[in-house]
Amino acid sequence: MKKLLGILIVLMLLIGTIPTSKACLFKKNEKTAPAITQTINRQNADASILATMNDDMQKGNTLWVGTFQIVWNEVIDNLVHHPIEFIEGTTITAKNLNKREFNKTDISENSYYTKYGIVSPKLKKEIEKGIKEKFNETSDILDSFDFTYNPMKIFVYAMLKKDFKFLEPFDKLSDGVFGTINNEKVKYFGIDSKSSGKLYKNVSVLFYNSDNDYAVKLNTKTNDKVILYRTDEIKKFNEYFEDIKSKDKEYNDRKYFGNYDRLKVPDISLYLITNFKDVEGKNIKNANFRIDKTIETIDFKMDNEGVKLKSEAAMMMTCTAMPGPKPQIRYYYFDKDFVLFLIEDGKNVPYYAMRITDVANLNKTGKK
Repeated sequence: MKKLLGILIVLMLLIGTIPTSKACLFKKNEKTAPAITQTINRQNADASILATMNDDMQKGNTLWVGTFQIVWNEVIDNLVHHPIEFIEGTTITAKNLNKREFNKTDISENSYYTKYGIVSPKLKKEIEKGIKEKFNETSDILDSFDFTYNPMKIFVYAMLKKDFKFLEPFDKLSDGVFGTINNEKVKYFGIDSKSSGKLYKNVSVLFYNSDNDYAVKLNTKTNDKVILYRTDEIKKFNEYFEDIKSKDKEYNDRKYFGNYDRLKVPDISLYLITNFKDVEGKNIKNANFRIDKTIETIDFKMDNEGVKLKSEAAMMMTCTAMPGPKPQIRYYYFDKDFVLFLIEDGKNVPYYAMRITDVANLNKTGKK
C-alpha cells in the first residue's frame, strides 16, 4: 500500500496536478477520528440495505453488512485522515458511518479483502487477482466502473466473505408459510419431535421470555455464530443487539436446548445491490475529493447445513484539487569546477576531499 501511495505521488507530481499547499491525498501519519453516513434503498423484493447498524429501520426486509463501512474507513485512514464531512452539508448516512461502529478488527483478517489506488486497468487486475487468490471469487461489481487510467480518480474496494457449517446439519422440515403477508410456502430447517438429540448441541438458548420474545444462538464448526431473535419491536440494528445482550444476561431459566424444545428456521437465499445516493456527488471538506459513485452487494444463503455470505463494496472518487505549478527542473550538472568529499556514515569529518577544475588533465594521472 505504501509503495502504491509513493507511485501515486510521483505520477501526480510529474503531471503537475498536486498543489504544493493542498495535495489531494497525502497527509501522512495523522491519527484518524470518527466520521459520518446513512443509506437509501434500491432493491427488489421490498428489501433495503442500510449503510450502518445505526440507521433507521426501513419498511419490509432490511439488511446491513460491514463491507461499505470498511471502504469508508479505508478512505478516512489512508486518504483524507479525518471524518468525512461534506462542503454541501454532511448527511445522516455520513454521520453514522463516521461513528465507525464496525471496523476491520471486528472480523478475522481471512474474511475480508481491501485495496485502493489510482484508477487504472492494472488496479482492476490486481483486485481480481487478490480476491481470486484469497477467496477463489470473482467480482460482480468491478465491471460497473470505468477503469480507464485516470490519475485524478481513486478507487476503494472491499470484499467480505464467509462460508461455514453448523456443527451438524439440521433436519429439513416441511415447507410452510412465513408471516401473514404472503401465503407462498418456503423451505424450513430445524429440530422437531423426530430429530436426533445430537442436533441439540447446534443450539444455545439465550432467553425465552414469551411466545414472541426469544433468542437462540446457532453454533458452527468455526468461530462464527448465528443469532436469531424473535421480536415485534421496530428498532435500529444496534439497539436490537443491545437488547439481546441485556436479555441474555438477565435470563435465569434453562440455557440449554432440550428434548421439549423445537426449532424452525427458514431457508434464505438472496442477492441484493444498492448505492448510497446521499453521499454521492458530495465534495469532502479539507480533502479535495468528491465521491462520484458507491456500490454495495449482499449475496447471502442459509440452509440446514450452514451459511454463505459474499459482499462487495466500492467507492469511486475524483481529486478536485486545481493543477498546481509545474515543478522546477533542477540540473545537477557537475561540468565545471566542483568539490568532492568522502565521509563515513555517522562521522563528522570527511576522510577524503577533492576540488576538481580540469577532469581531462586529472584523469591523465590515473594508474596505467
